[in-house]
Amino acid sequence: MKYFSLLIVCLLFSCGKKEDVLLPKSNVSIVKDVQDHSPIYIFFKVEGKDTIADLNRKSAIISTNWILNIDKRLPLKVVIPQVIKMQEKKRNEKMHQNEESENYYSYADSIGKNLAFLPFTKVFYKMEKPTVRSFVVYFKKGKKQVFMGNQEIKIAEILQQFYSIKFDRVPNLVFLFDKNMSYEEYIQYKILLHKHVTYNLDKLPVEFIF
Repeated sequence: MKYFSLLIVCLLFSCGKKEDVLLPKSNVSIVKDVQDHSPIYIFFKVEGKDTIADLNRKSAIISTNWILNIDKRLPLKVVIPQVIKMQEKKRNEKMHQNEESENYYSYADSIGKNLAFLPFTKVFYKMEKPTVRSFVVYFKKGKKQVFMGNQEIKIAEILQQFYSIKFDRVPNLVFLFDKNMSYEEYIQYKILLHKHVTYNLDKLPVEFIF
């Protein structure tokens, strides 16, 4: 019931602005409840032949948890620059900063019929190709599995595969996402990573979008 009000706000906002946000869907809820939050919207727009990520951050209060409601149709190459912009704004704020506040992506749990949330506060994004000194896990558009070196493996096998390699010097593990994949596909990957990989790590891998 708590998030029914949030859904109503989204509806009223979209009716007032003649815009809406189509959220990604999954069959699992990572986080079901976020208190003291501010909604931020990134709308899908088309201008000529260009797809635009239209950011609306009017309701963003620095000291609160931020929930980013992002249209699932947008490609990562236009979404992530807007996400980086918001992350930097919050990280660089000194006066009203709340170190306990988090950032979340919202999505719809199709099984539980509720709004769900995926934390990404500690993720650092880079819109470039990783350096050769990094060990890259590549997430390609339209694939169910991922690439490590020249090998295609399941997401659940990433850490097992990484730790099985005898490195002379252990490299940084980084994730590389295809910039042309949809935001919905990205969120589905992220949910699987949260389930099988990142919950085991003290420090989250840097994410490259290229």
